[in-house]
Amino acid sequence: MVTVAPEEGFVPIFDGKTLEGWQGDPKYWRVENGNLVGEVTPATLLKTNTFIVWDRGQPANFEMQLEFRISEAGNSGINYRSEKVDSIPYALRGYQADIDGRINYTGQNYEERKRTTLAYRGEKAKILAQTHAEEPQSLRNNIKNNAWQPRDIFGTLGNIDSLKTKIRFEDWNTCKLVIQGNQLQHYINGILMSEVIDNDSVNGRYSGHLGLQVHVGPPMKVEYRNIKLKQLD
Repeated sequence: MVTVAPEEGFVPIFDGKTLEGWQGDPKYWRVENGNLVGEVTPATLLKTNTFIVWDRGQPANFEMQLEFRISEAGNSGINYRSEKVDSIPYALRGYQADIDGRINYTGQNYEERKRTTLAYRGEKAKILAQTHAEEPQSLRNNIKNNAWQPRDIFGTLGNIDSLKTKIRFEDWNTCKLVIQGNQLQHYINGILMSEVIDNDSVNGRYSGHLGLQVHVGPPMKVEYRNIKLKQLD
């Protein structure tokens, strides 16, 4: 039997047996068959998105690896460098590696409760500062069609639909986040799907909470496993 050594520097942050180190609403989150499961049923439909939040730190520069599987109707995501929303239990505001069952958004960078879409799948996007930040409603005024407008697309990683074919439907996929400084990279199955350079000093964050999401909408199920974190300098 061949023993594969763990990748240097990576530490498991989910033990596959308990929710130790994680905080979320037990109505939606559980451990099953070694997986961290988020599920919404017809009896537990959500009014707001809810997260299970890792409570052992607020990483700044890091790599994160995990595997996920999501039902066709599912909508989920991995939040990082996020802040808690005081008025809503288990809610986060911040960067998200988007995941959805129909693979329309998986791999893109979406900022929950803030600037919305920062980079679609296949884009390398440079985020510019919020204009007229001192004015009321300025954040909202910089958003159009659920995407942040002060941004420049400085490169392509491939066609959005061609990249979609690299993501397995209702099966296990790998996700890797490489987050360092203002560079945010999202990989699915080893392929770079989106890259953000965030130059917005008003809204950008350099550390914060990690969390996994279940989204408002129809009944759904998402599973995560082999969740590992590596701190970077």
